[in-house]
Amino acid sequence: MAQIIAVCISEKKGTQKHEVPFIDVKEEHGIIGDAHAGNWHRQISLLAEESVDTMRAAVPSLFPGAFAENILTRGIELKTLPVGTRLKAGSALLEVTQIGKTCHNDCEIKKTAGKCVMPTDGIFAIVISEGRIAPGDEISVANP
Repeated sequence: MAQIIAVCISEKKGTQKHEVPFIDVKEEHGIIGDAHAGNWHRQISLLAEESVDTMRAAVPSLFPGAFAENILTRGIELKTLPVGTRLKAGSALLEVTQIGKTCHNDCEIKKTAGKCVMPTDGIFAIVISEGRIAPGDEISVANP
């Protein structure tokens, strides 16, 4: 079973994301209380902990939210999911809208390790059906 490892938010843009006990997500908005919420195609960012593990040799102190991900998962190959895939996460339904993103030049992880996994392994989604997502919740590809 694939599961949610951590959920993270930042209340202000430009600040580090931090772990929270749960997130509530809303259609046409994203995560309630997150600075990056809004009616756009990158409401929620997801990253697999397996991808973070590949970076821990160079940066052992990586913590949830270090890559500005909202949802950290284990057991699901996020980077292989095509755009349009629907994911059941906790009681919410998400839809993948983008795979990867350009890493900005002042990324501390890229400076330290020489690379960053978010451009290739991170994915973005919108909220299709609102709900609550918390660590320990299951995440799976939803039937079409």
